[in-house]
Amino acid sequence: MFAEIITIGDELLIGQVVDTNSAWIGRELNKVGIEVIRVVSVRDRSDEIIEAIDAAMHRSSVVLVTGGLGPTKDDITKQALCDYFHTELVFSEEIFENVKRVLPGRIPMNALNKSQAMVPKDCLVINNRVGSASVSWFERNGKVLVSMPGVPQEMTTVMSEEVIPRLSDKFRTDVIVHKTFTVKNQPESVLAEKLEYWEAALPLCIKLAYLPKPGIIRLRLTGRGQSKEEIKSLIDDASVRLKAILGDDIFDEEDAPLERIIGDLLRKKGITLSTAESCTGGSIAARLTSVAGSSDYFKGAVVAYANEVKTSLLNVSPQTLAEQGAVSEKTVIEMVKGAMNTLKTDCAVATSGIAGPGGGTNEKPVGTVWIAAAYKNEIRTMKQDSNRGREMNIERAGNNALLLLLELLK
Repeated sequence: MFAEIITIGDELLIGQVVDTNSAWIGRELNKVGIEVIRVVSVRDRSDEIIEAIDAAMHRSSVVLVTGGLGPTKDDITKQALCDYFHTELVFSEEIFENVKRVLPGRIPMNALNKSQAMVPKDCLVINNRVGSASVSWFERNGKVLVSMPGVPQEMTTVMSEEVIPRLSDKFRTDVIVHKTFTVKNQPESVLAEKLEYWEAALPLCIKLAYLPKPGIIRLRLTGRGQSKEEIKSLIDDASVRLKAILGDDIFDEEDAPLERIIGDLLRKKGITLSTAESCTGGSIAARLTSVAGSSDYFKGAVVAYANEVKTSLLNVSPQTLAEQGAVSEKTVIEMVKGAMNTLKTDCAVATSGIAGPGGGTNEKPVGTVWIAAAYKNEIRTMKQDSNRGREMNIERAGNNALLLLLELLK
């Protein structure tokens, strides 16, 4: 069973708003055996909306439309749907009561807000309990089109409570099973070569996807079929063979972010963590504290961008900075020790480097980052020396720091 998503709004195409709706919809539909095969974004133009709808309705059984349902003049999705399905807008007393209920008291019930109760005549109209824009469900020739609000909270609510249950009742879908392995120490091309024969031997109902991130690669196995038990058994067999090939280079099988893996391990061991960051600017600490419950194990961070902060708060030796420089193995060793001592933690990570785009030298070009991880009396270091651009250099350094710590903790 295939679906397409159409997102509507000029703001999406000029980059003013990031489309998070499509990723959420794709993930949730996959759980009920519906695969999204295409995502299209169009401007607030009636002819472009109709063109996108027509193409999607010819290709797929389910078309999900988000956006363009507000009370202002640039919200034209409802009228475009009426034009496409040859119907008209009519006033719904039930929807109007919902509009009055959800609008805060400080917002007047003017003509624009009242227009939210104008809905397409020849469709199922579903109330939106957390917003004023209703949902329109059209069925034509065995296919379904659902128009939903673009506000993420409203969309996720109506999808979870109304749309997905109705789609599950209407369509008999295949079972889709995923299994994801996260791999370290393997460049993508090298990994693909190593897995060539294993991949070629996979059953036809199982596909492999490579999902690279800076410093790590996720391998996702996806199986599709009628029997969940059969698909899961085939994936389990393939997983056993994969683990025999890659061994300890597989460090996670739950598709969890590194910061959550580290957090679970720290909590299990009952130990605490701190960070000392220069070029990563606190981004490692931000990742660690994004995990709910991280206060159980994360005590704090020192963002030591300036050398005087390195010396005053982390006790880095001025002689080390003068002789070795801020971007050096000895500096990050002293930084990681300083973090553990200053913040009184069992372990720590430290980074110092040249993220770019400027600041590099012949001896230490842009992209050079020294990383240290410490646990009790053991310290490990590594040098990151490839330039992938500022943002990727920082993300990769964060991943490498957490991977280095993970090796120590295990």
